[in-house]
Amino acid sequence: MKKKKVVIGTRGSKLALWQAEWVKSELVKLNPDLTIELNKIKTTGDKILDVPLAKVGGKGLFVKEIEEALLRGEADLAVHSMKDVPTDFPKGLYLAVICKREDPRDAFIAPMQNGKFKIQNFKNLPHGATIGTSSLRRSSQLLSIRPDLKIMQLRGNLDTRLRKLDEGQFDAIILAAAGVKRLGWANRITETIEPSISLPAIGQGAVGIECRIDDEFINKLIAPLNHNETSVCVRAERACLKKLEGGCQVPIAAHARLVDGKIVMDGLVGSVSGDRIIRSHIEGNPKDAESLGLKLAEDLLSKGAKAILDEVYGKDIRPVNGEIAS
Repeated sequence: MKKKKVVIGTRGSKLALWQAEWVKSELVKLNPDLTIELNKIKTTGDKILDVPLAKVGGKGLFVKEIEEALLRGEADLAVHSMKDVPTDFPKGLYLAVICKREDPRDAFIAPMQNGKFKIQNFKNLPHGATIGTSSLRRSSQLLSIRPDLKIMQLRGNLDTRLRKLDEGQFDAIILAAAGVKRLGWANRITETIEPSISLPAIGQGAVGIECRIDDEFINKLIAPLNHNETSVCVRAERACLKKLEGGCQVPIAAHARLVDGKIVMDGLVGSVSGDRIIRSHIEGNPKDAESLGLKLAEDLLSKGAKAILDEVYGKDIRPVNGEIAS
């Protein structure tokens, strides 16, 4: 392969940079003569930190500006957290690669005192405890189990969120386990929450690479980073999201995995208050992953998810793109 400088478009957060640096290192391993630079881009989601994502609305809050850089030729590829990536792409761009997934579950994190957790697990939370999370998906599911909990908005990078916890602003916080582990804070995880309690966000724990469809060099360069099992599962989840036309104003979750050669997938749509949770489950051939995702969505809609979605959006203002709040 001839020498060429490649520019990776990425957000500037610590987690985004970890992901971009990981992709860079993997590409350099395969192509030692390659020069790779990072183009750090501030997205709309990075600029608005004092408003809940559900109220900001819009689509592609964490990817739009990076995609614009791709289209202008200021980046050759973009590295994203898959849960931030809308289900539709600007003309000329596409999701080329999905890398191997980290732990997709949510992490329950309690404050520490004298080297020990003040609260041992989610079940031990005191009545009326204050929980920090930026995600309606998480809050809906937790409130369905514990309606006494007080859910408070939590935005900012991982360091900021942990600092707020340690300052006593919350009794506990809920974060994606993958990001906590990737940034070296696994020792702060009090408990990983099983999907039966908090079903993960679509694509949670996976890193995706977006690029220009017609850029043969980049497409060939990044192809070895695709992880087939992760790709099959995440594309099934995203097919479900696209059918639901979900945005971050409504709690939507889906989690697929391969078990004994089959794709096994769970999905849910909940009300913001958590008083209604619609669930569905499907299994099938991994070759039919995306069609199974569509069927899962259709089953959710038929069971009552449509009523919840219509209540949140109104029939005439349904978003045309899907994305998930972190």
